[in-house]
Amino acid sequence: MKYLVVGGAGFIGSEAVRQLVELGHDVHVIDSLTYAGNLLSLESVKTNIKFYQVDISKNSALENIFIAQNFDGILNFAAETHVDNSILSPTEFIQTNIIGTFNLLSIARKLQCRILQISTDEVYGSIDSGTFDEHDLLNPSSPYSGSKAAAEMLVMSYFKTYKVKTLIVRCSNNYGPFQHPEKLIPSFISKAYFNKKLPLYGTGSNIREWIHVVDCVKAIILVLQKGELGNVYNVSSGEFKSNLEITFEILKILNKSENLIEYVEDRLGHDYRYAVNSSKLRTQLQWKPEINFSNGLESTVDWYIKNQNFIDKSKRFSHVL
Repeated sequence: MKYLVVGGAGFIGSEAVRQLVELGHDVHVIDSLTYAGNLLSLESVKTNIKFYQVDISKNSALENIFIAQNFDGILNFAAETHVDNSILSPTEFIQTNIIGTFNLLSIARKLQCRILQISTDEVYGSIDSGTFDEHDLLNPSSPYSGSKAAAEMLVMSYFKTYKVKTLIVRCSNNYGPFQHPEKLIPSFISKAYFNKKLPLYGTGSNIREWIHVVDCVKAIILVLQKGELGNVYNVSSGEFKSNLEITFEILKILNKSENLIEYVEDRLGHDYRYAVNSSKLRTQLQWKPEINFSNGLESTVDWYIKNQNFIDKSKRFSHVL
């Protein structure tokens, strides 16, 4: 099959590129190479892919690629993702996450190819107990999650109105190699390794559901190939950790002092807990995660320590949890 991975130089997108290449597919990659895109994440497969540096909010550049190719499917990972950045400057999130998705849908409509939109559990908002399933109402809290929810509405409307072959996955928090160091886990690994303070929002009690990027991408590819068109699938692990628990585990692995923790003023509109039910995916497509969090985090810490050049070449650090 010939697949186009949009945002393929990013964290989850690059893992999808690597897995699709390993499965023997013809893989093309679009990325605008903003600060979160890093070609080092594609180094191992660079001779097996066709790469285009394109901003998906600019439709004309996209059309030229699609005219020249006949893709069987599009995976849209392209997004501005950091919540703090969306609070400080939401404009880029509207352009990439909404306008960019609209442009991809418009082309998918013309060419009648399948398109999978990568979304987030954050579109549901916070839940004190229990889990959200795919039929629950969306209640986003930040400009980031609001832009992802808006993109989903566009995707669903194109399925209903124009019969575009759409699918949506809502993924819980990913971790693993090649994640930009603005994010909690790689940021705290790097800071702790060099004995720098770890700025933790509030009391660190906010809870997230963590899934290794390898498991998440296996689910995404399965949905792309076998999911029921027009459907949404939650992708989650069932492994919940507070930000403070994550911090303690990183410090323990690195044998560093808990005195490195520095509690800072909480984020505006900080959701307390994200949790989604992935029984639909597990039952219909026989998927389940294979990497437990403890083992996954230990291997992730090891990867970042051995790949400091990835962090060094990332263009900047943003605000972190």
